[in-house]
Amino acid sequence: MPGYHPQDIEKKWQAHWKENSTFKADNHSTKPKYYVLDMFPYPSGAGLHVGHPLGYIASDIVTRYKRLQGYNVLHPMGFDSFGLPAEQYAIQTGQHPEKTTRENIARYIEQLSSLGFSYDWSREVRTSDPSYYKWTQWIFLKLFNSWYNLETDRAEPLKTLLTKFAENGSQGVRAAGDEEERHDFTAGQWQMWSEKQKLQAVHPYRLAYQSDTYVNWCAGLGTVLSNDEVKDGLSERGGFPVERRLMPQWNLRITAYADRLLQGLDHIDWPEAVKEMQRNWIGKSIGAEVTFQVQGHEQAQIKVYTTRVDTIYGATFLVLAPEHELVKELTTPGQQAEIQDYIDATKRRSERDRMADTKTVSGAFTGSYGINPFSNEPIQIWIADYVLAGYGTGAVMAVPSGDQRDYVFAKHFNLPIVQVVDQQQIEEQADPTKEGTYLHGLIQGQNYKQATQTLIQQLEERGIGKGKTNFRIRDAIFGRQRYWGEPIPIYYKDGVAYGVAEEDLPLVLPEIDEYKPTETGEPPLGRAKDWKYKGQYEYELSTMPGWAGSSWYFLRYMDPTNNERFVGQEAEQYWQNVDLYLGGAEHATGHLLYSRFWHLFLKDLGLVTAAEPFQKLINQGMILGRSNFVYRINGTNTFVTLGKKDQHETTALHVDVNIVENDVLDVEAYKKWRDEYATAEFILEDNGTYVCGVEVEKMSKSKYNVVSPDVLIDRYGADALRLYEMFLGPLEQFKPWNTNGMSGVAGFLKKLWRLYHPQDGDFAVTDEAATPAELKALHKAIKKVEEDIEKFSFNTTVSALMITVNELTALDSHKRAILEPLTILISPYAPHLAEELWVKLGHAAGSISSAAYPEFKEEYLVEDTVNYPVAINGKVRETQQFAAAATPAEIEAAVRESGFLARFAEGKEPKKFIVVPGRMVNVVV
Repeated sequence: MPGYHPQDIEKKWQAHWKENSTFKADNHSTKPKYYVLDMFPYPSGAGLHVGHPLGYIASDIVTRYKRLQGYNVLHPMGFDSFGLPAEQYAIQTGQHPEKTTRENIARYIEQLSSLGFSYDWSREVRTSDPSYYKWTQWIFLKLFNSWYNLETDRAEPLKTLLTKFAENGSQGVRAAGDEEERHDFTAGQWQMWSEKQKLQAVHPYRLAYQSDTYVNWCAGLGTVLSNDEVKDGLSERGGFPVERRLMPQWNLRITAYADRLLQGLDHIDWPEAVKEMQRNWIGKSIGAEVTFQVQGHEQAQIKVYTTRVDTIYGATFLVLAPEHELVKELTTPGQQAEIQDYIDATKRRSERDRMADTKTVSGAFTGSYGINPFSNEPIQIWIADYVLAGYGTGAVMAVPSGDQRDYVFAKHFNLPIVQVVDQQQIEEQADPTKEGTYLHGLIQGQNYKQATQTLIQQLEERGIGKGKTNFRIRDAIFGRQRYWGEPIPIYYKDGVAYGVAEEDLPLVLPEIDEYKPTETGEPPLGRAKDWKYKGQYEYELSTMPGWAGSSWYFLRYMDPTNNERFVGQEAEQYWQNVDLYLGGAEHATGHLLYSRFWHLFLKDLGLVTAAEPFQKLINQGMILGRSNFVYRINGTNTFVTLGKKDQHETTALHVDVNIVENDVLDVEAYKKWRDEYATAEFILEDNGTYVCGVEVEKMSKSKYNVVSPDVLIDRYGADALRLYEMFLGPLEQFKPWNTNGMSGVAGFLKKLWRLYHPQDGDFAVTDEAATPAELKALHKAIKKVEEDIEKFSFNTTVSALMITVNELTALDSHKRAILEPLTILISPYAPHLAEELWVKLGHAAGSISSAAYPEFKEEYLVEDTVNYPVAINGKVRETQQFAAAATPAEIEAAVRESGFLARFAEGKEPKKFIVVPGRMVNVVV
């Protein structure tokens, strides 16, 4: 049958690309390199819906375009294949998560291939493959065996620290981390210690270390959850209660890199919103640490960090995090019940909820008093959940006159509010002003700068504090009490953690009988039989979090089969980093931050060369679902159409959008969709149709608005789907999906086909010379497509190509000189059709990827003639055409000879001719 039929050609070209490894990248090339990367997916059982490929299509267009521009392009794909969903499915079904993960990946590969993406599949990685996670474990061991030297401002192997200990003990060692966790010792003591004592002294210096940490513990899932996995005190998966619990956990010392992570943001091309999220998450602040004594507790000291030490005379109470280590000691007998109730309630709230809730005022008084170190006034000590144990010191000095949250708290609990600056207005709310002079004590009469300097000097002289730079970011919790994750390569000897020898990696997940915690509460790995290092030492039972494998996967793509190194030196030095990274903004303070941290660490050890992993980042927007609704009359099984629903009391119900076309419901299909609707009755529109309601919302299975790409590819073809997703709007914006628009794009591709196959007949491209009009249409497109792809403005490119095809169709153009370059232009967007046409134009199969992007020539856009409005005294009378190169004198002469004056000057002689070249002619009479 004549005409364009994508189903006949797309499978053919996908098979050709696979068989011939068309998109295989070379690690050695004289071409300039360009590395394009998608954030690799977690392979869920649901497969892809039409919202998922948006970023993949955009990156593939850039990839194909860059090849045409002469670049050696790396464009890989793999799978983030460890994770909680696979484990939960394993618990429910008893199937090993490896099996379901493998099946899901096969489904994803099938769908991705059907869209014609030009991935180098020879480089595929899976984070759950032991040959991959061997190197994730290897990087962890490097972290475990490194410390951060503040003198050199970089990570170093522990051997440099051990040398310092052997020579001078702990004296003079400046290392990132919590100084209070460490102990002072001499070189002599170090030499006398046992191996266990030395390791215990070293542990608080490591970049990967174990400590008691407050975590989100979900008993229902038997694991620790990240903040992203908790919502309103419940696990996002399963809706189980989550509480804050102090547990021994592995941590990574990302705080050591806080300042460098901030500085690096100034040198990468990322959306400003993402960079700002990272800046806020890191949260650098310059202030002071102050020690408050406690009445009746000589040994108890409360340290607070403040950015406004100048307000300390207005500190009228202290607030501790409910988890603070001193709460139990400071709680008086009469307050114990109230304090315990408050602590129990806090455990049920995630840190994110506590930070976000600025309206609820709650707290409990411990019964104890601190002493303001400058005013010497006793001040009450409270606990409140808006203070977090992991941020700063877990305690704040409350200054209600200068901080609105403290002000509201003080008003609610009737606590003192003291003005500190003469210009403060605190009758109705807090006033954080730094203007004016201070009213109290040592800083009376001083301005902000003077007061701050005076107080910090006093703190340091009196030994009760110091100036300090603080960061909001906390060390990253690295352990998960799950099965389906990378085993942490640690074993325990005499109660001390040791790293597994590198030659014994990978430490492979053992087989277990069930994928849930043991009856005694150990993680699932506690079920493993005879799982010990060297047959005698207990392994760590936690596994790594999901972000571990994704923090370095971009490096493994450079050299995925290297068995000797996580990435070969030559390959890493050639590719260096990712030139273009596409993915969701939701990863700003997770994956994107951790990847930068790991990369900086690897650079410190001389293992990578680039300063940053991802040079340019684009966050694609979300494709929203277009939901349809039917309206059931309350108390019945009768449904009323949209146009008549207001006549009844109804309930709106989501309906599967796949049985709706142009908002008209297939009533019979609906009756078959759900058993309870088999006998349903329908009140229709007057024309006999059932019209559904419409709403744009997130694409979700629960809303029945998920559209599978498979169905659309079968109906319209992959090229049409690729073009349509780009045509919907700017890449970064959210946009609604409407399947009805697919037909328009499919029609455009048919029109393109007919330029090469007039009237859908045989291939009929001629070798005739192109006309100026045809060349103008082509070169406008060459210029526009190049400009738009460089700006990542894909929707306007599709529009420009549609206009070009319309213009060439109107010119009845079927010439090789025009259509051959046009085929190259369209190839990044509709690669299957372009490959088919390229072969028909006489080229080798699959060679369009190595063709050269057409050269734009300005000369073809220069007009031969120009239409000039001709006016009398500024009023346009007619339009005349002149040669584009005509001089003002020649245009004046032509106007005089044209009879224009006789027609419009009413016999008056012209006083002046004004010719604006290329624009207009004005005759003044």
